[in-house]
Amino acid sequence: MFKRILIANRGEIACRVIKTARLMGIETVAVYSEADRDALHVEMADEAVLIGPAAASESYLVIEKIIEACKKTGAEAVHPGYGFLSEREAFARALADAGIVFIGPNPGAIAAMGDKIESKKAAAKAKVSTVPGFLGVIEDEKHAVKIADEIGYPVMIKASAGGGGKGMRIAHSTAEVAEGFGLAKAEAKASFGDDRVFIEKFIVDPRHIEIQVLGDKHGNVIYLGERECSIQRRNQKVIEEAPSPLLDEGTRRKMGEQAVALAKAVNYDSAGTVEFVAGQDKSFYFLEMNTRLQVEHPVTEMVTGIDLVEQMIRVAAGEKLALAQKDVTLKGWAVESRVYAEDPFRNFLPSIGRLVKYRPPAESSVSGVTVRNDTGVQEGGEISIFYDPMIAKLVTHAPSRAAAIEAQAHALDAFYVDGIRHNIPFLSALMTHPRWREGNLSTGFIAEEFPQGFAARLPEGDVARRIAAVGAAIDRVIGERKRKISGQMIGRAVIRERRRSVWLERSEIPLDVIREGDGFVVRFVEAEGSLGQPHQLLSSWLPGDPVWQGTIDGHPLAVQVRSVPNGFRLAHHGYEVAVNVFTEREASAARWMLEGNKADTGKKVLCPMPGLVISIAVIEGQEVKAGETLAVVEAMKMQNVLRAERDGQVKKIHAAPGATLAVDALILEFA
Repeated sequence: MFKRILIANRGEIACRVIKTARLMGIETVAVYSEADRDALHVEMADEAVLIGPAAASESYLVIEKIIEACKKTGAEAVHPGYGFLSEREAFARALADAGIVFIGPNPGAIAAMGDKIESKKAAAKAKVSTVPGFLGVIEDEKHAVKIADEIGYPVMIKASAGGGGKGMRIAHSTAEVAEGFGLAKAEAKASFGDDRVFIEKFIVDPRHIEIQVLGDKHGNVIYLGERECSIQRRNQKVIEEAPSPLLDEGTRRKMGEQAVALAKAVNYDSAGTVEFVAGQDKSFYFLEMNTRLQVEHPVTEMVTGIDLVEQMIRVAAGEKLALAQKDVTLKGWAVESRVYAEDPFRNFLPSIGRLVKYRPPAESSVSGVTVRNDTGVQEGGEISIFYDPMIAKLVTHAPSRAAAIEAQAHALDAFYVDGIRHNIPFLSALMTHPRWREGNLSTGFIAEEFPQGFAARLPEGDVARRIAAVGAAIDRVIGERKRKISGQMIGRAVIRERRRSVWLERSEIPLDVIREGDGFVVRFVEAEGSLGQPHQLLSSWLPGDPVWQGTIDGHPLAVQVRSVPNGFRLAHHGYEVAVNVFTEREASAARWMLEGNKADTGKKVLCPMPGLVISIAVIEGQEVKAGETLAVVEAMKMQNVLRAERDGQVKKIHAAPGATLAVDALILEFA
């Protein structure tokens, strides 16, 4: 077994590999760029080596620097994680030439399956059913349009060398192919150093299901069940689960056996993933193979009890698989949410800055429910513009799908992040979505259920009442603390008004709240003015705690608490709302207060995220129609197209290509 390995990656996957290496008694070496000098993976590793500037093309993607770091530290093997060099045949060969072991598949398997075009050719040769498409070299936009016209719309334009949703576009028309081809090539070049793309038919209403395979250097290959990855946005997975709610045992076995046959055909000898596009009728087609560890591997680990990183290390060291196919059993259900530094209320645009507060839910395993948080950040750390905006992967495991979802919803409610915008409100909303809970999924789920994007919503019904009850309890705790500070005598008989009007923004919920032992009893005022049934609230919350954790009538509840002038903001189940708790007299006065008017910024196009201006598509004086491209801004390796929201005339352009802009910087104005 290896004594020391180097992790050629950063962020949560580097930390993830370090954890398993520690358990195996293996020393670890981290590499880092100048932007990651204070990163968590650097702190966790036994040794760390600086390999260059912030840009990945000058650090994490430079093979020679990784090999030099290995020689400098005596690392015998390299784990590539995912992304960066993980699927680069040249990297595996360069390591072998230097006498360093690659903890991943052999270069031949990477060449055959890691390249998306070559993998489809290999699958076709092995008589595996594949999606119709064009796998040759696409010369230019005109050639791309011709191919798409022949295949039939919609089509998918996809980076040959990549994954993770980068360099990928769906086109429904000639115009979208022409635009998407250039954008996909540019993103592929920026992310993977390879701008080749291919085009294939896009299956309508598909599901994305993948099979985890594991092989060794002795010819053994097994499959470890499937993962459902259909909840995607811009082809980027958002939520994954194992197993899939679609598959039955027979379909699972067919997909698994096909994945194993394909892996054996290329002598696959590590952890890898064979991806399929599946129809709602359980038909399936080979999509691609990822010759690396997947981002979503934890859900497979949770339902199988198999540490995939450990298996990769053991296989790389020449060990035989200790498991046969008959030994693989799936137990319970696991759900994973990807927590990203992006603003769901601004079309999921990247958000950067310092993590002023980072308080994930505690990892635990209680009463059959497990909470796991794979992360590469810590409080006080920076989210950089240079890399993928992932903060963490939150995973829950329970005996059933419903229980795993419920545990995930509760854990998300308890996941507190401040300093940057994040997608936790959106993830929380997904967890309570009826269609998600039913398992009625497709890769178009988010586009179909949120056609206008994700917007702030006012809570209603039971959710509103829960938030109001917690707000009233918080107000009482704060009031009790204030009375102690003011010097009131302990035990002094002071009659406190029990009736309160809790305002969620401008929505009023009248209730009665009273202290009872260690908790509070809340009764809501019904329509006729009478009080409803009592609700018991128990919590050890104290002023300053970021999350109210407790129970309502015995049911666990987590609500995030943020102080604001004259009140607080509460977040729960994807809702975040300003809460004011008034006495009857205060509420009477508040009803007369008018809401302030917001400034009109409709004639300005502001930079939605810190980023680099790639192009300006209009000139001053030009008439534009709603939906037309105005500019392209790149951030975190993604190119974001800014379009006109309505018809108008460009009055003045304030930014030029090549400019680096801050969030809300002015790009152009309309007349």
